[in-house]
Amino acid sequence: MAVLIDPNQHDVFLLRQKWTMVINRYFFSLPDAQGNEGQIFSFVEQKRFKFKEDIRFFTDESKTTQLLGIKARQRFDPAARYDITGPNGEKIGEIQKAFAKSLLRSTYLLFDAQGNEVCEATEKSLGIALFRRLVGFIPYVDNVADWLPIPYHFVFRRGDQLLATNSRKAWKLNDHYTIDCTPDKQHVLDRRLVLAAAVGMDALQAR
Repeated sequence: MAVLIDPNQHDVFLLRQKWTMVINRYFFSLPDAQGNEGQIFSFVEQKRFKFKEDIRFFTDESKTTQLLGIKARQRFDPAARYDITGPNGEKIGEIQKAFAKSLLRSTYLLFDAQGNEVCEATEKSLGIALFRRLVGFIPYVDNVADWLPIPYHFVFRRGDQLLATNSRKAWKLNDHYTIDCTPDKQHVLDRRLVLAAAVGMDALQAR
C-alpha cells in the first residue's frame, strides 16, 4: 500500500538505485532507528536513451499516484534547465547543470518556482572530483570506476551556508545515497526540490 509522506516534514532520506538495461529505477525511503532503509515512500523511473528527458516520481511501483516530475525543456543541451513539477503539474522549481564548472567538478544550480536561484550543489572535494575523472581515462578501469571506493559526495550551499549533503556509499553494485537536510534548520530548501535534484544529478551525470 502506498504511503503518503510529506518530504518537508523530514530531514534525512535514503535513495537506492536499481539498474536495468533500459530503465533506471530509484527508491526513496526514510531511515529506520538504525539508519537503514525503512519505509519506502517514492518510486522513480527513468527510461534511458530518450531524446528528451522525462523522469516520474510515484508513491509506489503501481505508478498510480505521481508525486514529482523532472522534464527537459529541450534536447541534447548540456546546459539546459529541467523543470521540476508536483503531482498536478504545478511547477516546484528547476535544476540546471553548470556546464563550465562541471568540467572540474560536477555542479548543479537549483531554482525555485519563479526561477530564482536558491542554492548550488557541487561535488564536495575538488581533488577527488579530478581523481574520478582521471580514473575514467584509464582503459578497463573506467568500466568499474563507479564501484571503486571513491567518495562521490555533493554539498548544497547558498553562499557560505551549508544547507544539505548528498553522500554516496562505496562498494555498492547500485548507487545508494544518504540525503541529509538537517543543516537547513530554517527550511530554506523545499525538500521535494532536493530529492528531485538527487535523482537528477545521478540520472543526468553523464550528460
